[in-house]
Amino acid sequence: TAGRLHTKYNLMQELKKVRNVAAKARVGAPHETWLVLDGTTGQNALAQARQFKEAVAVSGVVITKLDGTAKGGMVFAVSHELALPIRFMGTGEKIGDIAPFDPDAFIDGLFEQDSSEDSEEKEAAIES
Repeated sequence: TAGRLHTKYNLMQELKKVRNVAAKARVGAPHETWLVLDGTTGQNALAQARQFKEAVAVSGVVITKLDGTAKGGMVFAVSHELALPIRFMGTGEKIGDIAPFDPDAFIDGLFEQDSSEDSEEKEAAIES
C-alpha cells in the first residue's frame, strides 16, 4: 500500500478493489491483511489505522522504522482502540531486520536510557 494515504479517497477505493480481486481468486482470501505503520508517524497513525481497518478489514499491524529515534508509542493506541494485534516490528532496512513483535523488548526499548557520554553529561549537570 505504499503511497496510499488514508485521506485519498480514490486510493482507498483502489485498495478495496485489490482486496476484492484477491477474494475472488481464492476462497477465504486474503487470509490476513496487515497495516504497516511507520514508527515516526506519531498521532496520525491512529487516524490512518481507523481508515484502513474500515476499508479493508485490517487483521494486524507491522511497525517499521524503529531503528532511529522513533519509539513507535502510537502502536499502543492503535492496538488497544482497534483491537489489532501487533505482528512484526522492523528495526532496519533489510529483511533480517524484521522480527516477530516482542512486547517486552518493545517496552524495554521505549524506556531505554542512552548510554552515550552526552547522557552521562546531562545526568551530571542535573545532579549539580
